[in-house]
Amino acid sequence: MPDLKRRISVVVLTYNRKVEVCHTLRRMLALPQAIDIIVVDNASTDGTRDLIHSEFPQVRFVCLPRNVGAAARNVGVEMANTPYIAFCDDDSWWAAGSLERAVHILDAHPRVAALCARILLGPQEAEDPVCQVLANSPLPSAGLPGRALLGFIACATVVRRAAYLQAGGYEQRFFVGGEEELLSIDLVSNGWSVVYAPELTIHHYPSPQRDNPGRQKIVLRNTLWVSWLRLPFASALRQTWATCRSARDIRTLAAALLEALRELPWVWRERRVISPQVHQMYRVLRD
Repeated sequence: MPDLKRRISVVVLTYNRKVEVCHTLRRMLALPQAIDIIVVDNASTDGTRDLIHSEFPQVRFVCLPRNVGAAARNVGVEMANTPYIAFCDDDSWWAAGSLERAVHILDAHPRVAALCARILLGPQEAEDPVCQVLANSPLPSAGLPGRALLGFIACATVVRRAAYLQAGGYEQRFFVGGEEELLSIDLVSNGWSVVYAPELTIHHYPSPQRDNPGRQKIVLRNTLWVSWLRLPFASALRQTWATCRSARDIRTLAAALLEALRELPWVWRERRVISPQVHQMYRVLRD
């Protein structure tokens, strides 16, 4: 059994959910092996800092001066001293044995950058429907420890720290909502693999406030940004049209388009078109 404290750290992202994050920390600290836990607080105003300092002095804690969304995870990765990082949010925690298995897999497959776990939802522990989608990925997976992916679920993923830092981590402008797509594309573009590993399990109690117009706007905007940041011109046009057609509310779509256009100078400045090989993977998943 590997010495987990030397091999893997857990980065927990939280924002104004002091009750939930304490529940997650109790679960993580109850695991059989001690691990380094880093909590990154996105400028909470509900007393999270004082509660964690009081109840969990063994946890490393950093409170950011402002809410930067998913990019707060980058701070936790920078703080970590281990080759692997397991992410969870204040509403998710890793099942016993999963982190040990993640270390074994990543040690045995040095070109795998990220493992996405099987997700069990709520007290019923029903499998998240996205797991079946991941398990049925049509991408070539020969030689990999699971199905190859071009995406993952942020709160249910173990990453190789070096690969994550090489790719630049999460883009701060994306905030929270579909932020994983750009990072996963960049990991694969750098020659790494992203894999679904159902032998890893994470429990997730998603907030009922997640599916709201504000979040949907961010998801649509980020999808548009990914298209123009990484896809060839014709493919970006096709994906833009598909994204617009997928919108469930015209006002949400209009707001997303406006925000996407507002950052167009940044998009063109940062545009790096993916290779034909990665583009083919992208098209296999969407055509």
